[in-house]
Amino acid sequence: MKRYCLAVDLVNDPEMIAEYEAFHKKIRPEIEKSIREAGVTQMDIYRLENRLFMIMETEDDFSFEEKAKMDAENPKVQEWEQLMWKYQEGLPSAKEGEKWMIMKKIFAMEGEID
Repeated sequence: MKRYCLAVDLVNDPEMIAEYEAFHKKIRPEIEKSIREAGVTQMDIYRLENRLFMIMETEDDFSFEEKAKMDAENPKVQEWEQLMWKYQEGLPSAKEGEKWMIMKKIFAMEGEID
């Protein structure tokens, strides 16, 4: 198992944040299916104000590149991504078009830092 932590910001508008959360109360089945088929075994998203924090646990052979390829070939995922862009905005350090950014692990209670 691998674990990744990612962050993105939401448009800082209370109504839009509420809409975004409503979409995530029960995501579309085809979106969950695509996430699982990519090798993601668990995904949790937390919010503080307009900052989102995602924890992803994956199979050992998970690849962001392979997931991006699968997503690009899936019209339902593309539709979902376009919808989510309405609510999301990149972090201040994001490149144009970049959303979720992988965070650097800086502390571990047990074990080593990568």
